[in-house]
Amino acid sequence: MNQPLKQGIKLPHVFIFLSLIILVAAISTYFIPSGSFQRIVKELDGVSQTIVVPNTYASIPKHYSVEGMILADPQDGKATPVSLLGLFTAIPKGMAQSAGLIFFIFTVGAVFSLIQETGAVSAVLYKLMVKFNNSPVLLPAIIFTAIAIGSTTLGMSTEFIPMIPLFLLVSKQLGYDRLFGVSFLLMADGIGWAAGVTNPFNLQIAQQVAELPIGSGILFRVMFFVVCFAIGLNYFLRYGRKVKKDPLKSGMKGDAFELENISELNVKLTRKHKYILASAFILFCMIIYSVQALGWGLFEMSGGFLAVGVVTIFINRIPGDEAMKSMIKGMELMIVPALIVGVARGIQVVMVEGQIIDTLLNHAAGVLQHQPKLVATYGMLIFQSSFNFLIPSASGQALVTMPLMVPLADLLNISRQLTVFIFVIGDGLSNIIIPTNGFLLAVLGIAGVPFDKWFKFILPLFLQLFLAGIIFIYVGYLLNY
Repeated sequence: MNQPLKQGIKLPHVFIFLSLIILVAAISTYFIPSGSFQRIVKELDGVSQTIVVPNTYASIPKHYSVEGMILADPQDGKATPVSLLGLFTAIPKGMAQSAGLIFFIFTVGAVFSLIQETGAVSAVLYKLMVKFNNSPVLLPAIIFTAIAIGSTTLGMSTEFIPMIPLFLLVSKQLGYDRLFGVSFLLMADGIGWAAGVTNPFNLQIAQQVAELPIGSGILFRVMFFVVCFAIGLNYFLRYGRKVKKDPLKSGMKGDAFELENISELNVKLTRKHKYILASAFILFCMIIYSVQALGWGLFEMSGGFLAVGVVTIFINRIPGDEAMKSMIKGMELMIVPALIVGVARGIQVVMVEGQIIDTLLNHAAGVLQHQPKLVATYGMLIFQSSFNFLIPSASGQALVTMPLMVPLADLLNISRQLTVFIFVIGDGLSNIIIPTNGFLLAVLGIAGVPFDKWFKFILPLFLQLFLAGIIFIYVGYLLNY
């Protein structure tokens, strides 16, 4: 799908790149002191969560041995740097720890492939393209808006992965390029996560840890979302106009933009298509409701999507063998994205096994504690953005960092609401640019966009959004938000 581009320096293949980061992390366990915080398990809204206990950090002496460098050589009361065996098992362990998300990605890919094989999605997009033929900017704006709202309210992201080929096709048929097509998802999703109006995966978990009412402070976040959305949509559409006017100004100049195994959008919308989409929409809304109200996790969501697939098969009367072929086709498309999630998790595995994550966390908290109040506020933003490189998972990062940032904020007389806001911005904005974000790399891989091309394209927008975040944090600081 992707034509190799000769211009510029390219990063190595995503799996090689992530493996090199795992190697560096493993080597660092020999030099960075080990230590740990005490942790307790709390029940929050019926969900068990492991919480870090502030002011309980203790150094752990390291045990070095020749055997430990090759094989595991654990010693009671001591930390063992990651061995050669540990280095090679980090990826399998990362896969195992990400099993729920990996299966969810495969399930969503299979079900969306099934729906796409019916022609329902293509028919709707074709009808929209015909409807907005005289205004080619309106359809991209509508798609961009829908994804941004879905992201900031419901935390939707991976659910859209199977739509990437169609986003690319829409981009091509409207006269844009590959970067424009992938921005439908990555740019809009990043803006939504950065605002986190009601996102259950970053905002709500952080507010639970901070012992704040779920959803509180929403007006301030809505205002931030509107500002970021306006900045992002303007950047998105301006780039599109520039490329449409002069293809040589594309961020992927020289890319033939050939799409394999994707048919042109010329499918007529039928009553059966409407039934399929209506049933899928209803079931999808039920899944989202269950996530919010019933505490559904990835396994329950995967089961819900399988139900969507069964209903689609029934409505379209798809023979069993054809249905399975369609679902397998969708799973094949998700192989690389699913594996990227597991490999990226390997970075966290080696840092946890080498017991150095808590050391980095404790050092950062210690530095911030001795800074002036406003400086510490911005220091928290830099820390959260940087720590996202190590733990790209929003929920995982919230449970690791917020138990330390909240008491630190209390000590510095910084409001807990502002502390949560800083966490959401730090996590969300950096997601669109860090090379350890499995979701980002997975989407780029499917779309055939090299990371270096994406980085160069998105960096100006990242800086604009980061500046907006700095301004809003200052306003929140003045208002004691």
